[in-house]
Amino acid sequence: MTEQFLKDPNTTLDYVIDWSVSYLLSTEQITASSWFILPQGQSNDLAVDTIPPPISGVTTVFVTGGIAGKLYQLTNRITTDQGRTDEKSITIRVEEK
Repeated sequence: MTEQFLKDPNTTLDYVIDWSVSYLLSTEQITASSWFILPQGQSNDLAVDTIPPPISGVTTVFVTGGIAGKLYQLTNRITTDQGRTDEKSITIRVEEK
């Protein structure tokens, strides 16, 4: 089950995934992190605004927009210095606050 978060369409919020808790080995580092949103497409839809570099096994993304009443799946794909690749997803529900 993915975590679910609530977001207003007029805000830009940051979301984080802590890979160090249950995935990374003790000395393993994240070397690449990308984020994508489903469904993709329409103007005024949810969008990735900024992706800061990973810090200590934690990845962050800033997300803006979205259409009230819609659910989005936000997925983070990482690659590590051990050559491992994995994905984790969260769900964002957009509602007017």
